[in-house]
Amino acid sequence: MAKYVSEFLGTAILFCAVVGSGIMGENLNSENDQVTLLTNTLATVFALYFLISSLQPFSTHFNPVVSFVFCLKGEISVRTCTFFVVLQIAGAVCGVILANYMFGIEPVNFSEKTRSGTNIFVSEVFATFGLLLVILLSTKEKVAGGVAAYIGAAYWFTSSTSFANPAGSIGRAFSNTFAGINPDDVIAFCGAQVIGAMLAYLLHKQVFARS
Repeated sequence: MAKYVSEFLGTAILFCAVVGSGIMGENLNSENDQVTLLTNTLATVFALYFLISSLQPFSTHFNPVVSFVFCLKGEISVRTCTFFVVLQIAGAVCGVILANYMFGIEPVNFSEKTRSGTNIFVSEVFATFGLLLVILLSTKEKVAGGVAAYIGAAYWFTSSTSFANPAGSIGRAFSNTFAGINPDDVIAFCGAQVIGAMLAYLLHKQVFARS
């Protein structure tokens, strides 16, 4: 039971932090997206580090493609993976709705922020590829720092700002704020994230796991 609660709660807190920090950044300086992105980045990095560090004894995927890859590796069952994915999506949506409510926004407020184009799609493939590779190559002791550092950097070096998470992509569609995404663009983002995760899995299996 603890691993399921961990996946739901961890994903909810993570995306409450992602969306809430974006709203706070806009409230503090609505005319400077660089400041808002920096605020968003710092909150996400800190949230990832403390969530993975604290909940690591239970389960800390917080991401459907991470669960999918660990299922392919045989480390979790198909049944567990299915439950994880459902809980991660539910957690992301609940976390985003909570962030909206805490900042006085309609709890369900679908985003109008367009994130489309081939370059954005490729960006998400690359962002997710990098994230999964960091996870697959990191030791248990270093994964929290590695994931937090990678996402913090990828917020700035990818044009999509590195969503790298299908649950987060779905959840962020529920907030018409800085970190939001138009629901029409979610399917493409999720597809790109699956492709990126599979590329990382195949590379790790064929190259690094054999070394």
